[in-house]
Amino acid sequence: MAAVGSRTGVRTAVVWDYLRATLDELGAAGSPLRILDAGGGSGGFAVPLAQLGHEVTVVDPSPDSLAALERRAAETGTQPNIVAMQGDAAGLPALVPAGGFDLVLCHSVLEVVDDPDEAVHAIVHALRPGGIASVLAANRIAAVAARAASGRLGEARRLLADSTGSAGAGDPLLRRFTLDELQLLLASAGLHAHIVHGVRVFADAVPPALLDGADPQAVEDLLALERAAAERSDFFPIATQLHLLARHS
Repeated sequence: MAAVGSRTGVRTAVVWDYLRATLDELGAAGSPLRILDAGGGSGGFAVPLAQLGHEVTVVDPSPDSLAALERRAAETGTQPNIVAMQGDAAGLPALVPAGGFDLVLCHSVLEVVDDPDEAVHAIVHALRPGGIASVLAANRIAAVAARAASGRLGEARRLLADSTGSAGAGDPLLRRFTLDELQLLLASAGLHAHIVHGVRVFADAVPPALLDGADPQAVEDLLALERAAAERSDFFPIATQLHLLARHS
């Protein structure tokens, strides 16, 4: 995983906290888990999971990202534990076995797929009963507040008014979600969120130098603040992303 002092490390540290706890829960017997990373790209999560001894399948539509994943796997000696497949989330039923995975990651995917409902049902297809989906998605309310705070008032107004939480032309995301929307989306496919927390509650608002590790104590303080606020529902609205861990019934 990314070093905590790095920009990526600070922004993903809380996600890793909960993933590690989930790995311990699912792997109580100590055996390797079968993990699917839908939209896993170049392996930011897959490679560290493989380094822990788990069997990871990455499905991603980008051949360039998969090539980068294969290079990282070679550099880290994790090739035996990683399978790379080209495809998108909606196509999972044709690519992976039904009920074949203990844990499915769906991180920053639902914002860009053509049909989020189809993608979530495909994830459920891949999960074994009792398996867990880790869903990380952009928070609509935080996006409005962030744009207003930076003076991009027109974008903030469009995000607030748009039914999908998009700012329109030029926005890299097709949609953003409120927590209620995410929970309803998952529940409609048979996934019941048992853990919800906010990600990047403060990390995107602090001076950039903090995330570059210029002041190690400040980075430590920021991480402590992020961890303290992560499960507080009153801070969910300002978290850049929402992370839900949902069990397949």
